[in-house]
Amino acid sequence: MDWNRIKTIFIVAFFILDLFLLFQFIQKQDSNQLDYMTETNIEEQLKADKITADNLPKEPTKDTYIMAKNKVFSDEDIRSLKNQTASLQDSNTISSKLKEPFGSSKATIGDNYSEFLRSYVIDGQKYSPAGKVEGSRVYFFQKYKDKPIYYNQHGMIVAELNEKKEIISYTQTMLYDFKEMGEQNKELDIISARNALETLYTKNELKQGSHVKGAKLGYATVVASSSSNVQVLVPTWNLYTDKMDYFVNAIEGQIIQLGKDNKENEQWSEGK
Repeated sequence: MDWNRIKTIFIVAFFILDLFLLFQFIQKQDSNQLDYMTETNIEEQLKADKITADNLPKEPTKDTYIMAKNKVFSDEDIRSLKNQTASLQDSNTISSKLKEPFGSSKATIGDNYSEFLRSYVIDGQKYSPAGKVEGSRVYFFQKYKDKPIYYNQHGMIVAELNEKKEIISYTQTMLYDFKEMGEQNKELDIISARNALETLYTKNELKQGSHVKGAKLGYATVVASSSSNVQVLVPTWNLYTDKMDYFVNAIEGQIIQLGKDNKENEQWSEGK
């Protein structure tokens, strides 16, 4: 056996391995330096454009896609409602007019409409009592694990207000049979609220002088099936200023257009 030849082969092999490890180390250092420079650059640009934010949440750092079904209401559901005239607008939607307006004096603190949800609607505890007032309407988002499901036309209550800001009527839809998706319900890494703000900035969504008052994690629909009444929802950051709400997919980082004129980012899929 040629030991000198074997020794030479080992020396060359270890040399190549050392070169590979050195290359990997340099590549990682360059990547870390680039990330740092990019982050620093964005911070400087935010300061230059006078874009500020209150203390943004640092948690959660993980979440998961969820799946839910659209609830089909029954005549029995309608009969259970008191002090109102209710009917089924369609199998998934209750439409109701209150016999007496629900006074805003009972719901002025933080726009908290807990009493209305408790007294007038089905399973009112499943909706966020912090109503989103927009013009003559109040939007109550359904919740999953205390996180709001933003502007989902199959999971919210839309209440109509009179000139005295009293609730006079509403429509209700509801999601049910929630299931967390993924292998063994494994949670995924999500971007931070700060990363979401930077995404809005780099996509020119935030104007100069904008002040982001806060951020809250919830969910938004990414795909839905009209035939099976099933939809998939993704963790979503809601960042808000005094005048605007912004929504960012917390897993993939895209901006999602939601609001009263665009209730959800659904992609209806026929026959699936």
